[in-house]
Amino acid sequence: MQYKSAKGFTGWGQLAILIAFLGAGLVLAVIVQFAIGSLLIGPNVPTAQMGEAMAAAFLKPQNATYIQVSQILGTFFLMFLPAFLYMRICHGKNKLWLGFSKHINFWQIVLGICLIFCANIVANPVADLSKAVIAHFPNLNHKAQSLEDLYSNTVEAISGLKTWGQFFLALVIMAFFPALFEEMLFRGALQNLFVHWWKKPVLAIIFTSLLFSVVHTSIYFFLSRAILGFALGWMYYRSKNLWVNIMAHFL
Repeated sequence: MQYKSAKGFTGWGQLAILIAFLGAGLVLAVIVQFAIGSLLIGPNVPTAQMGEAMAAAFLKPQNATYIQVSQILGTFFLMFLPAFLYMRICHGKNKLWLGFSKHINFWQIVLGICLIFCANIVANPVADLSKAVIAHFPNLNHKAQSLEDLYSNTVEAISGLKTWGQFFLALVIMAFFPALFEEMLFRGALQNLFVHWWKKPVLAIIFTSLLFSVVHTSIYFFLSRAILGFALGWMYYRSKNLWVNIMAHFL
C-alpha cells in the first residue's frame, strides 16, 4: 500500500511540499542577509560593489551583533520554518511526528553523548585522511582551504567574545540554535519522511546524512560530517526523540 501522511499526502507530495518551503525559506534568508548587509555598508556603495562590500562587512568582528542576528534569522527561515510548516500541512499539529517528545530520561542523554563521542573518534582520522588525499589535487585543495578560511573567519566574527555574556550568547547562536533547527529539518522532517516512505531505515539515514554534510559546504570535512550525521540519524531512529539529538548535537 502506498504510504500517505496523516493528511493524505503521498511521499512524493510531502517531498514536493517540503522542497517548496525550503525554496521559500531560502528566498527569505537571502532577503534578510541583504537587508542586514545593506545596513552595514550604507547607501553610498555602488551597486556593482555591493556583494563584495557585504561579504567583507559580515566578516568584521565589530559587526558581531548584526552577524549573530543574521545567523539566527537565516537558519530560522531556511530550516526551522520549512520543517514546521511541512509538519502542520502534512501531519497536522502532531509535534510528536517530528520527534518532540516530553518523555526523555537521563540514560537517553548519556547514550546520545557517548554515541556522538565515538562518532567523533572515527570522524577525526577520516577528516585527516580526506585532507591528505585532497592535497594531491591542487585546485580542489585550494577550494577546500578557501571554504575553511571563510568558515573560520565567520565564526571569529560571530563570536565577539569580550564578556561572559557575549560568550554564552555566542554559544547559543553557534551551537544551540543550529542544533535545534538542523535536527528539526534533517532528522525530524527529511529522515522521518524517507524512513516512512521508503521503508528502508538505513538507506534513509545514509541519504539524509549525506544531505546534512552537503549543506555544511566543507570539502575537507564532508565524510567526517556524514559520519556524524549518520550517528545522529541512527540515534533519532532508535530513540524517536528529537530532544536527544538536539542535546547531543549541541554538546
